Amino acid sequence: MSSPVSYWILNSARNSIATLQGGRRLYSRCVSSRNKSKKTLFSWVPTTLKNNAPCGGFALPKAYRHTSTEEDDFHLQLSPEQVNEVLRAGESAHKILDPVSGVPNSVLRFESNQLAANSPVEDRRGVASCLQTNGLMFGVFDGHGGHACAQAVSERLFYYVAVSLMSQQTLEQMEGAMESMKPMLPILQWLKHPGDSIYKDVTSVHLDHLRVYWQELLDLHMEMGLNVKEALMYSFQRLDSDISLEIQAPLEDEMTRNLSLQVAFSGATACMAHVDGVHLHVANAGDCRAILGVQEDNGLWSCLPLTCDHNAWNQAELSRLKREHPESEDRTIIMDDRLLGILMPCRAFGDVQLKWSKELQRSVLERGFDTEALNIYQFTPQHYYTPPYLTAEPEIMYHRLRPQDKFLVLASDGLWDVLDNEDVVRLVVEHLGEAGRHKPDLAQRPANLGLMQSLLLQRKAQGLHVADQNAATRLIRHAIGSNEYGEMDPERLTAMLTLPEDLARMYRDDITVTVVYFNSDSIDAYDKRG
Repeated sequence: MSSPVSYWILNSARNSIATLQGGRRLYSRCVSSRNKSKKTLFSWVPTTLKNNAPCGGFALPKAYRHTSTEEDDFHLQLSPEQVNEVLRAGESAHKILDPVSGVPNSVLRFESNQLAANSPVEDRRGVASCLQTNGLMFGVFDGHGGHACAQAVSERLFYYVAVSLMSQQTLEQMEGAMESMKPMLPILQWLKHPGDSIYKDVTSVHLDHLRVYWQELLDLHMEMGLNVKEALMYSFQRLDSDISLEIQAPLEDEMTRNLSLQVAFSGATACMAHVDGVHLHVANAGDCRAILGVQEDNGLWSCLPLTCDHNAWNQAELSRLKREHPESEDRTIIMDDRLLGILMPCRAFGDVQLKWSKELQRSVLERGFDTEALNIYQFTPQHYYTPPYLTAEPEIMYHRLRPQDKFLVLASDGLWDVLDNEDVVRLVVEHLGEAGRHKPDLAQRPANLGLMQSLLLQRKAQGLHVADQNAATRLIRHAIGSNEYGEMDPERLTAMLTLPEDLARMYRDDITVTVVYFNSDSIDAYDKRG
């Protein structure tokens, strides 16, 4: 039998769905009180996507999840071991090796994980080191209206940043190799996650646009290249411009044309960090978020936010939008806490339907695209007068790392919707405490009956819980499994993971988390060297 919690979640979800029939596609509209956490006013779920395997994520085994909404067919089938298996399927962890120079890296290691709610999952993540410059890059990309834009940004943005940071000499070597058709200098070393795309190289079309970008940088004749802040600012906006231009230009290959259309008409918010020694830059466009976990000299922990959410609750964003549009639109730019009543974030890649003129949209879509098959949703808001209404321009924060800066958390809004900054820092600190705690070694202690009895009782009290080895997993576990008092509720956790895939998105979003740990000794050494 299903638990009362699972029946309540299922019945509540069913009662909060109103179906809309549109052509050959059936959509679900979320009208529950939790709807404010959703990306769009309507949570569109084309039935044509239901049976596709997630791209860049992982698919929950069908034995674990049902698509039926009939109570008789809905049963919890996850044991505690299976819950852990599902939660840990997207885990990755890497220790950062010291560079050839012998100077210890300021990044010690990172841990990451992802849990899908959409099918296919719309979040992406990326970690790479720049091979021609110093620095590590970490990114979280939250897609909406499909996964295509988030996929493209996760694969391409780091290349734009790396090229922006190259010296004039390195760019000349890159251009010379292209002209003579010789192998090009490697740009990035990717650190892969489970479910990452099988390719991590730019396609020929994308490489052509990247090359045009570095040719323009060469024309600037800057010996040392852009600084990091400039590189991040220009890279975000240049990639978004290229995404827009690629679908406007005539493309002969049908597959490339269709993919370019999907990328341009879906969208993605992005938050990325660049770490070079003690220099930390964070660029954010949208409602992903980055925070620092700081341990003060007195041993107490605190949170240092590095980004601001770009949404209707950000008064600075509201002021910016009103400055950029006529006063007559003050009441229509934000409606129902959404940009033009449609989109939660006020900054994003893609989403050309909120950037292009109506005439340009019409001219592109009339080129024979099968928008129905490509799941391109065409909708012009009622008060669409003076586009663009959306920008991919990032806000950039610089922070000089100190020995007391212990870790960085980057995550999509699926985490921040349910956990606040302080909760996230507390959970990571608790994870570090558990990981560092000495476990009893039976081989070195008398295995008497009293000790065995004590260990068995402890394990029973913990509900057979085995501590997560990955901080990102711990955060995801608490994000979907905590009750209203902030306590872990195993029954709720199991119910949330067993929701049918057509209802899961009603109660949680895709969640992507990366936790970056800093090397305090290395940072201290950087400071001493000046």
